[in-house]
Amino acid sequence: MTKTVLGIFAHPDDAEIVCSGTLSLFRKAGWEVHIATMAKGDKGTYEYSREEISRIRKKEGVNAAEIIGAKYHCLEFEDLYVLYNHETISKTTSLIRKIRPSVVFTASPNDYMADHEITSLIVQTACFSCGIKNLETFEDPFEPTPYLYYCDPLEGKDKFGIQIVPSFYVDITSEMPKKKRALSCHISQQNWLLGHQQSEYVLSMERFGEKRGKEINVQYAEGFRQHLGHGFPQDNILQKVIGTSVVTNNINK
Repeated sequence: MTKTVLGIFAHPDDAEIVCSGTLSLFRKAGWEVHIATMAKGDKGTYEYSREEISRIRKKEGVNAAEIIGAKYHCLEFEDLYVLYNHETISKTTSLIRKIRPSVVFTASPNDYMADHEITSLIVQTACFSCGIKNLETFEDPFEPTPYLYYCDPLEGKDKFGIQIVPSFYVDITSEMPKKKRALSCHISQQNWLLGHQQSEYVLSMERFGEKRGKEINVQYAEGFRQHLGHGFPQDNILQKVIGTSVVTNNINK
């Protein structure tokens, strides 16, 4: 098993919002950490052209990843056009084969926008396809299938407003200063998110982290669910890597 973890999401700043605390704990445990986005953030702006905001947001992604000791990658798709098709599955599988992670984090299958949900489905297929020889990419296939974890959706609810209950939590109290610094790198999103989603993004992230923390009696936490479908690893590798920072939700037992 390689000591490599990959968080792959739709847009720059998604990973910083939902799992950068946990990724930072992996780095502390001696793992190599990668963050990737399907899209380049080309539509998240009131102020810039698509080309300008894409350059800005990819640079912000690099800067944010560096704070937790990670490397940033972008698959160069467009915002709002993250589609489940031949190209996205092939490019995502190719990236995963190149990085060869043992653990992958991605977006919730149930979230507030389609880019997130489709990314979740693409990553599920790409992880399953890592060892499939006849899915041809420039990189060689590898086994075993990576562990796959779904992060919380934004505000912890699906598009119908139903609360998503994590299977387990990670206490990220020690990593919250880094998480805030990493998310603050995405300064181009401040005006956009205030106007379009009425969200002060760093404060909203911190408040939701507090909410998840209270559910396990710590200051800050992140919530996750593990993909346990046929062919995927069934044990909880996070428990082995992070140890006492992982708290299982007994409701799901």
